[in-house]
Formats: sequence, structure tokens, C-alpha cells
Amino acid sequence: MMKFEHTNRHGFLIGLADFMTAGLLLLFWMKKSMHREFEEVLGHPIESYSSAYLKGIPNLFIYTLHWMAKIAEEMKAKAIELGLEGSYTSYRHMFGWNTWGLLLFGPAVATARFFDTLNRIEQELNHRNGF
Repeated sequence: MMKFEHTNRHGFLIGLADFMTAGLLLLFWMKKSMHREFEEVLGHPIESYSSAYLKGIPNLFIYTLHWMAKIAEEMKAKAIELGLEGSYTSYRHMFGWNTWGLLLFGPAVATARFFDTLNRIEQELNHRNGF
């Protein structure tokens, strides 16, 4: 089990910056470190973000959003499995805020909860593994 070093990511700012760069921020960040963390947290291999990003180009990134929303739903299940309390990310939250909330900083709101859930999961896993 790996020690998660970054357990205090500011999802709102990440989401805002990612939206402003049309997903390029996460494209490079995911390739650098996030992909391995997702696989470790979820316990299985996942499609790379770069692949999901490229598949999303022809359909205005709907495929990429679906990819993120599926991971969000899996993280929700992991948070519940670990007994974490509070609000979680989910498929519905990620997809809804990124589509219907587009004019209201929706992508930043969705990403904020996504990273809040990921941060709490990683903190709990670090605690359980003695880190």
C-alpha cells in the first residue's frame, strides 16, 4: 500500500483552472501522478485520463465527463466502505454540476467535492496503514 502524500488538494481551484484550460491541466497532472493514486484507491486498473480525454474530443468531452463521473461513483462507494461521514462525490453530482451548472462555476463545484472525497479517502487509508 502506498502512502498518499497529497491529501489536501483544493478541488474548487483545480476545477476552475481545469475548466479554463479545457481539461489540459488535468491531462498533464493525471499523467504525472493522479492515475496511480486512483488505481491504488479503487483497487483496480482504470483507463488513462489521456485516453478518455482524446475519446472526448469528438463529442465535446462527454466521454471524458462520463469517465470522471464513473470514478466519482466508485470513490463514493469506497468512502462508504471506509465509513467516512459527510457528503461524497458521485456520478450524479459530477455529471450534473458539469452540465447543468456550467454557468455557475459548476465544473469547479463538482471538482471540489470530487477532491474532497479523494482527500478524505487517502487520509483514512494513510491512517489505517500507519502513515
